[in-house]
Amino acid sequence: MNDTGTRLSTLWVVVMFNMVFADILTFINPGALQELWAGQAGVQITEGLLLGFAILLEIPIAMIFVSRVLHGAANRWANTTAAAVTTVFVVGGGSLDLHYLFFAAMEVAFMVLIVWSVWRRSAEGAVPAGRPLDGVLQYADGGGEKR
Repeated sequence: MNDTGTRLSTLWVVVMFNMVFADILTFINPGALQELWAGQAGVQITEGLLLGFAILLEIPIAMIFVSRVLHGAANRWANTTAAAVTTVFVVGGGSLDLHYLFFAAMEVAFMVLIVWSVWRRSAEGAVPAGRPLDGVLQYADGGGEKR
């Protein structure tokens, strides 16, 4: 997978699926849904709290698209910021159940890979400036134009 946008987008899909399945397995855990319905989730469930969670969960979903359309420094900073915020959410909002710890470790590992990918790509430069690659004139910041 040579295209950075495709690679990043795919990594965000992996992060998103890990988040979804961590939650699904948590709800399958005996008694978890009953405790949630009884308001025994450790915090009071409010519309505002649910909106906050929805916004935080939207980040990896949006990054699937954003990673494909942004280029250069904007892509690098968007992915870095999104990975940092999502990592804090995953680590801070999780449980100590073994399945959750496994999924959280995988999510964090993939987000580290995302950040490493965007900064490694930046440090190397896409290809030397002005050098043609498969009919596309590439620039050092990863942008390009059709020849």
